[in-house]
Amino acid sequence: MQLEGSCHCGAVSFSLTSAHPYPYQRCYCSICRKTQGGGGYAINLAGDAQSLKVRGRKHISIYHARLKDEGDKRARRSTAERHFCSLCGSGLWLFSPEWPELIHPFASAIDTPLPVPPEHTHLMLGSKAPWVEVEVYPGDQQFEVYPVESIAQWHIRLGLSR
Repeated sequence: MQLEGSCHCGAVSFSLTSAHPYPYQRCYCSICRKTQGGGGYAINLAGDAQSLKVRGRKHISIYHARLKDEGDKRARRSTAERHFCSLCGSGLWLFSPEWPELIHPFASAIDTPLPVPPEHTHLMLGSKAPWVEVEVYPGDQQFEVYPVESIAQWHIRLGLSR
């Protein structure tokens, strides 16, 4: 599926192809919550990195989150790159060198109508803010940390790959 996305002010727009376009993952970690806002979680999709086309690249800034494991005295810099518009602050996509073939656009930045997922995966619930109420529906999965099932595996299991 061809995905088109943009920031709020329109300075940045992008497109890419995705075989896994269902916005089913809801991440409640403090990084997603604080950089993406809304609802206390962020939703990532998966797209083909080679297909990414960007207009307004000069307005993109990159944030590397600070990670601190329990017991660590110092935080370390994440290798993942969170791309956002430097003018309006809209989160656009995440790129991780661990999976160089993928771009993970934030569903909140996608302008293309996305398909409605038949179930959701709520992840990083151990990090959610106390004020966040998790809306769990029949069939939804819940994880304190990351699930083992990848975005591609979820789409394949449900017969939703395009």
